[in-house]
Order: sequence, then C-alpha cells, then structure tokens
Amino acid sequence: MLYWQIKSYNKLSQEELYDILRIRAKIFVVEQNCPYNDLDKKDNIAKHVIGKEGNKIIAYARIFKEGDFYEKNTSIGRILVCGEKRKKKIGHTLVEKSINFCKKNYPGKEIKISSQSHLKRFYQKLGFVYKGEAYLEDGIPHCSMYLTC
Repeated sequence: MLYWQIKSYNKLSQEELYDILRIRAKIFVVEQNCPYNDLDKKDNIAKHVIGKEGNKIIAYARIFKEGDFYEKNTSIGRILVCGEKRKKKIGHTLVEKSINFCKKNYPGKEIKISSQSHLKRFYQKLGFVYKGEAYLEDGIPHCSMYLTC
C-alpha cells in the first residue's frame, strides 16, 4: 500500500534522508547518465514529498516557497518515481499532492517547474503551462512550466 508524507528537513529520519539521496542519485545521476552534484545545499529549506510502499521510498519531490529556489515563484523539483513503478499514475498523484501543498501553504503564488522536455505533455495534463522557455540542463533538454495556485 502506498502512503504519502510531506516533511520538513528536520523531520526526516537519517534513514529517510539517506534513501532520498540514494534514489535521486540512482535516477538523476545513474539512470539519466548525468554526473552532477545533487547536494545543492537546498534540502534543508525544502519540504519533502515522500511516497512509500512499506519502508521503501518509490516517489519523491521537493517543494520550495517563493524566494527559496526561484526569486518570484514557488517551485516543485526533483520529481521522481522509481523505474519499476512508472506508468501506474503514481507520478500524477505525486505532482497533485505537491500542487495541493503549494495551494494550501502558498496561495495565489505561481509554481514554476523545470521539466525535462519529453515530459511537457505530462505536466500540461496537470495544468502547467509552457511559456517558451527551453534550455539544456546537464545536457538534457528542459523547459520551464508554470501553474498559478
């Protein structure tokens, strides 16, 4: 059974933090063959959205209030679902839970995400709008997308 939590950094257990960093490295560094330093000194100011089956993290995102990541926007990032759990609508649930947290805690603020370009339609189905900002990030095509809460 899948259950969800949203925690601040100081509420994460050591095991949860280790698992979060491990799964982010597995997906963003190894799976996507993108060697970069994921430790950007921002986890301590983020809210962490965690989807677990038992004790295993299978879905994750982090949320920032306006000014903590983007100067004028709230942000959802590091959005991931474990490979074997993809195509089961878990990503939709993860993003919806993240959006709902932003709506409740940062009402009226625009959410900005940095989406891999091939996921643009996925995010559009969830209400995000592409405004023509395309760029390479770590050699992977990305685009900025926005949603007003």
